[in-house]
Amino acid sequence: MDEALRQLPEHDYIYLADSANAPYGEKSSQWIAERSLVLCKYLASKGCDAIVVACNTATAQAIQEIRGALSIPIIGVEPGIKPAAMQSVNGIVGVLATEATLKSDKFNALLATLPSDCHFIKQSGAGLVPLIEAGQADSAETLELLEKHLAPILDAGADTLVLGCTHYPFLRKAIYQLVGQQITLVDTSHAVIKQLGRQLEALGVTSGIQKSGSVLFISSQNEVQLLAMAKDLLTHDLHSHRVDSAMLSDIS
Repeated sequence: MDEALRQLPEHDYIYLADSANAPYGEKSSQWIAERSLVLCKYLASKGCDAIVVACNTATAQAIQEIRGALSIPIIGVEPGIKPAAMQSVNGIVGVLATEATLKSDKFNALLATLPSDCHFIKQSGAGLVPLIEAGQADSAETLELLEKHLAPILDAGADTLVLGCTHYPFLRKAIYQLVGQQITLVDTSHAVIKQLGRQLEALGVTSGIQKSGSVLFISSQNEVQLLAMAKDLLTHDLHSHRVDSAMLSDIS
């Protein structure tokens, strides 16, 4: 959302957080695919011109089914292992992602296309998403858990770290606090929103003369908490937008 508001502030957005069921990375592939499709159909019913599946796990498990079911552009996200391999100086790259993403066919098929001289250290970030969702991205508990997850990556000598979950960019401050500037962080949010912009332009979707659109935060658990978390974690100033929040309707 941060990058979307930065690059394309004039559009109206719906940010749907399925917080009641987070984290997806610890659920079955079938559940993830079915739930992701239901939520995307809900967003399409609200008149969305395009949908960004802003979850690496949901993209890995459900993107093909979603694209087959809906006629609007569906933009997925995936860990930036390709740009990380190109940026790494010593050829050792850490990948911090959910267990479901790391085990997915889509992720491992992408991994197989990369040069064999680049070594990837795959590490599950189990437990980090609930802490971020609870507004504890910089807490002592998060730092302790993050340090544990980063240890195998640092011990292997990685000079580059892929943030393979869309929650993990909120851990930048904590990561730098733990490891300093010795590691380069990679996430794909900039490229994803560039693609969204191209898709909207191809559709002829314009925002008219408004300089900043609206942002509706929808939560399946607590819309007040979601809005508070957004205001706390987003670096983009929400005051220039029309902002509202709502609970997710019963769609199951």
